[in-house]
Amino acid sequence: MAMIDEPLYPIAILIDELKNEDIQLRLNSIRKLSTIARALGEERTRKELIPFLGENNDDDDEILLAMAEELGVFIPYVGGVEHAHVLLSPLETLCTVEETCVRDKAVESLCRIGAQMKETDLVDWFVPLVKRLAAGEWFTARVSSCGLFHIAYPSSPDQLKAELRSIYGQLCQDDMPMVRRAAASSLGKFAATVEPSHLKAEIMTIFEDLTQDDQDSVRLLAVEGCAALGKLLETQDCVVHILPVIVNFSQDKSWRVRYMVANQLYELCEAVGPEPTRSDLAPAYVRLLRDNEAEVRIAAAGKVTKFCQILSPQLAIQLILPCVKELSSDSSQHVRSALASVIMGMAPVLGKEATIEQLLPIFLSLLKDEFPDVRLNIISKLDHVNQVIGIDLLSQSLLPAIVELAEDKHWRVRLAIIEYIPLLASQLGVGFFADKLGALCMQWLEDKVFSIRDAAANNLKRLAEEFGPEWAMQHIVPQVLEKISNPHYLHRMTILQAVSLLAPILGADITCQKLLPVIIASSKDRVPNIKFNVAKVLQSLIPMLEQTVVKNTIMPCLAELIEDPDVDVRNFALQALRACDDVMMPS
Repeated sequence: MAMIDEPLYPIAILIDELKNEDIQLRLNSIRKLSTIARALGEERTRKELIPFLGENNDDDDEILLAMAEELGVFIPYVGGVEHAHVLLSPLETLCTVEETCVRDKAVESLCRIGAQMKETDLVDWFVPLVKRLAAGEWFTARVSSCGLFHIAYPSSPDQLKAELRSIYGQLCQDDMPMVRRAAASSLGKFAATVEPSHLKAEIMTIFEDLTQDDQDSVRLLAVEGCAALGKLLETQDCVVHILPVIVNFSQDKSWRVRYMVANQLYELCEAVGPEPTRSDLAPAYVRLLRDNEAEVRIAAAGKVTKFCQILSPQLAIQLILPCVKELSSDSSQHVRSALASVIMGMAPVLGKEATIEQLLPIFLSLLKDEFPDVRLNIISKLDHVNQVIGIDLLSQSLLPAIVELAEDKHWRVRLAIIEYIPLLASQLGVGFFADKLGALCMQWLEDKVFSIRDAAANNLKRLAEEFGPEWAMQHIVPQVLEKISNPHYLHRMTILQAVSLLAPILGADITCQKLLPVIIASSKDRVPNIKFNVAKVLQSLIPMLEQTVVKNTIMPCLAELIEDPDVDVRNFALQALRACDDVMMPS
């Protein structure tokens, strides 16, 4: 067999593998480019590997995506930043392909490389690449170019900067909507690199053209530009240039544009300042809360608390609360759910009196909503209201809703409310919990759905941690132990699980006095599943108990289980006995 020239070997393998029909093999080859580059060395990587990748015409998008990603971190393998420009050519080709995710990754890699290149190399190599892409005949190249201007611009001389600004303006007026969308999306990043004098004179003109585009997909991206540009402008300039655009967008004929305004309104308010927000944006926000499209109302409802924090309490009560009351009975359950997830945060803003008089009735109506998610969203944020109006008033209306949720026909609703019980316990206090919620927690231990029973057992553990072992010994342990005689073996298994979870919190003494006798008695159960769970529980208790208890109580019980006819019982008992032996061995 002829010897293979070692330096050529990696390239030869790569060529063969990239010609293979198996996509996974080709993908694996691309993923190990760094290994091949190390084998070739920096010079051969620059002269052979990179040109080969540039000529690779693989048409599978997954392969091209992997290549675009790999090249973004390839600077060390071509000899450092002084040779980074050799990576631009294959990435430029990838910027022109049809698949969006490949182009996006290629642009991302170009930005990463450009951020590390020397200023002179940027001017000599990177800027010409941007200009070529921007003048590309196929729209994909022009789309990709938009995401590169913010890297090319800062290092360019003044004359070249003027040319780049002009080219960007042309891209914003391109015949293809996809190019204008890309330009609108990247405008904020580009504007952040432009000098203040040119920002107001040229970039704002470009921005105003985008805000009047006939395509709603372009205008909605211009909404994002409002927030980005607002942070770059002085407050007075922001009020002059940005505020009118926001107000117009809030009444745009396209619901998608109005949705974007509703979704970003808080950020837009920060850009224009508090006074214009109160005078101009508050009425616009009210319109969005009453929009005829549910999607817009959902977005606006989700921002209601944040918006109220900008306004004075009086203005929030006067303008926003009437809309909130309407939304609480909105025809869309998703609008009500979005409102319920944030409405509780309004309480600290409005104050105690307004919360009791105006917010609490809305809160109560949402607690009775037919859609479970609405009720759950309210209960999950109770702490905000509790801090304002106090527990007595809150608990009067809270308990019926919790009971109803605890018995909901959908098991996922019951599961969700169990997750909130420890939070409620900490907010409502030990007295309220013992009187009102204790019975519910025990009821869940015997639910017909395993996930509910499992969560209920963990819930008891978290409550014991919250209120302490003495409270648990008084309010949880007796009721749990009573259920060990439940006729259904699955419920008896849940009790064993609860006992094993409570034992570490209650401590060794209470475990020996109260829990261990019940566990030992369960080893006589007629159901094998109960018996091997007894063995597992005993094994978990061994580290926390004294050796005398292990020797005199646990080991005899396990010795009996080893003789059980069921193979699983014997296996788990044997494991537990081995754990006993480890503990009993002298150190």
